[in-house]
Amino acid sequence: MGKREKSGFWVMAAASFFYPLSWLGKRTYRGAEKIPATGGALLVMNHVSHLDPPNDAVFVHRNRRVPRFMAKDSLFKVPIFGKILAGSGGIPVYRGSTSAADSLKAAHAALREGKLVVIYPEGTISKDPTGWPMRARTGVARLALENDVPVLPAARWGTNHIWDGYTKKFRPFPRKEVWTVVGDPVDLSAYRGQPVTNQVLREVTDLLMTRVRDLLADIRDEQAPAEFFTPAGRREADK
Repeated sequence: MGKREKSGFWVMAAASFFYPLSWLGKRTYRGAEKIPATGGALLVMNHVSHLDPPNDAVFVHRNRRVPRFMAKDSLFKVPIFGKILAGSGGIPVYRGSTSAADSLKAAHAALREGKLVVIYPEGTISKDPTGWPMRARTGVARLALENDVPVLPAARWGTNHIWDGYTKKFRPFPRKEVWTVVGDPVDLSAYRGQPVTNQVLREVTDLLMTRVRDLLADIRDEQAPAEFFTPAGRREADK
């Protein structure tokens, strides 16, 4: 195993906060060796619970990298947690404002500086009644196409059985299994060099989320739905 990526005070503060939360579940990891030891990388994940960020942060940190999460700007205003999130390299996402492009600029910069960026393209916890990935926003495709870094699909399942954000049910006992599985880097060579149109962004986004969905189907040992669930009000070209 390679040398751990250098961290600082706020990363250690985040670790002290997140590691205990991750212990709520019995963690099983597969494909962790696919995470590159150095250099920029984009980790594309599904989102099923408010416990996902602690679980995913610990997963990445245990693999000797420092995760940079893209998160709603409102989370950066939460006392203590917001300070930890910002100090550890979190990237605020501004939606519905003129600052929306700035969040992608920060993510582009992080990738070009050799950082590992974690993104939940759905933008929020899945509203699919059975927990499958929703139709995702296309910002993930811009990051994937405009940066020459590995784009890794990953799925995680089980955090929702501990804390369901929509029913508000918190059931830590008995301890549940939480799976995190990383797939092979997605080959996007067929899209690179093409004009970045809305159609290309949608195709790449759906390709990435299909790979995530396939990994989730393997974890759940179930057949995934053929179409992504689309919440009411989500536009055709969500960014």
